[in-house]
Amino acid sequence: MNVDLLRRLCETPGVPGREERVRALIEKEVEGLFDTCETDPMGNLICRRSPRPAREGAPRVMLLCHMDEIGFYVSHVDDKGFVWINAAGGFDTRNLFSRRVTVVTREGDLPGVMNPGGRPVHIASDEDRKKVPEVKEFFVDLGLSPEEASQKVRVGDYVVMDEPLREVGSKIVSKALDNRVACWLGIESIRELDRLGGTHACEIVVAFTVQEEVGLRGARTASFAVKPDIGLGIDVTLSCDTPGVPENERVTVQGQGFGLHIKDSSFIADHALAEQVEQIAKEHGIAYQRCILARGGQDGAAAQQAAAGARAVGITVGTRYIHTVTEMIDRSDLVAARDVLARYLASCS
Repeated sequence: MNVDLLRRLCETPGVPGREERVRALIEKEVEGLFDTCETDPMGNLICRRSPRPAREGAPRVMLLCHMDEIGFYVSHVDDKGFVWINAAGGFDTRNLFSRRVTVVTREGDLPGVMNPGGRPVHIASDEDRKKVPEVKEFFVDLGLSPEEASQKVRVGDYVVMDEPLREVGSKIVSKALDNRVACWLGIESIRELDRLGGTHACEIVVAFTVQEEVGLRGARTASFAVKPDIGLGIDVTLSCDTPGVPENERVTVQGQGFGLHIKDSSFIADHALAEQVEQIAKEHGIAYQRCILARGGQDGAAAQQAAAGARAVGITVGTRYIHTVTEMIDRSDLVAARDVLARYLASCS
């Protein structure tokens, strides 16, 4: 599998509303895979591939793969040179202490460290140590003088975690696997389709969408423009197969295949479409697991609800420690998701 592509995707910064660097990487990567690629006014990259061989009245299948990662926007630079932030996406602040970050500015990327205000451990009281700070209490220290900081950083610049992708045993660990996993699948499933012969009776549209982490915004506009017959929401989902989580709340178990996403807070999958994907997985020996997410949503909901509506289902990859810098997936689950997508597209008519 193409780990190098996943590494480049994960390590490229792109928060909701500022996905342009991720989009540029994808545009270069997909050259030759699609008939057309266009960027809409919101920033979604819409890649289209006509049926092969050509046919009239082909169903339109849309893969929705969001490009954005959770991060922050600069909200203030104080007179001491400290940078204050506003969240773009959901964070558990217990995972934000003592993090290396990158502040992306018009003049270039600046390294920094992020911590909450307050007393450090050696002078903290017992009550101080019990407190879980809010996002608004965190600041970034760039190691610059107040004059340098105010000259280089402005309100509206953005901040991402600074962590490399690592291969750990059979796993891959990185920031931003949510949802650069889907971007990887949007590219690699088409490459796998070509390896299977490249024929498909459906029109394929892969939408690399923006601003999912703040409310499926890009997917909504893209879906209204594309008007798919079938929407495949490509995303990560929880894999809580770790100590301290009851078995009935695990959602998925790593190493047991891709997640056939049946339901979450945003949509309920088309049951016949779910059955069809399941049958394809069985026929080709692709490991899978049905899953329901109690809270949360994904771009498949936008495709389902756009215009006159579409049949939709989710294809997901179980991920441990979501919305942290230690997001973890199993290689075999990622490959299973790629393979079932390629097989589905090859068989769709």
